[in-house]
Amino acid sequence: MKTLYNLMQKKEYNIPNDILIIFKDIIEKGEAKNEPSLDHECTNDFFQAMEDHLDAEQRYRIFEKYGGCMGTGQDGARKTFASEHILMPLEAKIELFAKKFCRNVVLNKDNTISINFTCSHGYFKRARESKNPPPLPPIQSYFERCAGGRLYELQKALGIKLKIKSIDISSLKENLDNPVVYTFDIVNKFE
Repeated sequence: MKTLYNLMQKKEYNIPNDILIIFKDIIEKGEAKNEPSLDHECTNDFFQAMEDHLDAEQRYRIFEKYGGCMGTGQDGARKTFASEHILMPLEAKIELFAKKFCRNVVLNKDNTISINFTCSHGYFKRARESKNPPPLPPIQSYFERCAGGRLYELQKALGIKLKIKSIDISSLKENLDNPVVYTFDIVNKFE
C-alpha cells in the first residue's frame, strides 16, 4: 500500500491532496494497530478507496507502474525469450509466447493484445476451494492490479510498450479457468 500511495503522490496522476489524505489515513490506521489480521482489512479499504475516489484511467496508470505479481521469478525466462525472438514479427512472437508461458494471449486486429488469465492465489485460490466464488470487495481494483502484472510480463517478453485499455471481469462467476480478459494498447516497441 505504501508503494501505491507514494506513486499516487506524483504530479502525473493528478490526485488532489484531499483525496491523498484518505489513503494516508488508511495506511496509518493499519500501522497503528500493528495486527496482521488488519492488514487484509486495510488492503481492502485501500483498494475500495481507489475505486471510490480515483477514476479507472488513474488506477490503470498507477497499476501500470506497480501491478501485482511483477517478476515472480520469471524475469530471466522473459528476457531470454525477448532476446532470442527480437527479430520475429509480433504476431508470431505472441503465438510462441502463448505456448512457452502457457498463456491465452492474442494479437487483435485493432492493434491491441488481449490475454485471458487467472492467477493461482488470492481470489482464485479461495474460489477454487468453494463451489461459489466468494465476493471479494473491492474486486475491480484487485483485477486492475493483476492487469499491471500481465502488462509487465508481456512487455518484458515481447519487447513492446503497452498501456492498459480494459479489464473485463464479466465471466468471473462462470469461468474460473480464464475468467478475466485484459486488453492492452500497443504503444510502441522498446528502443
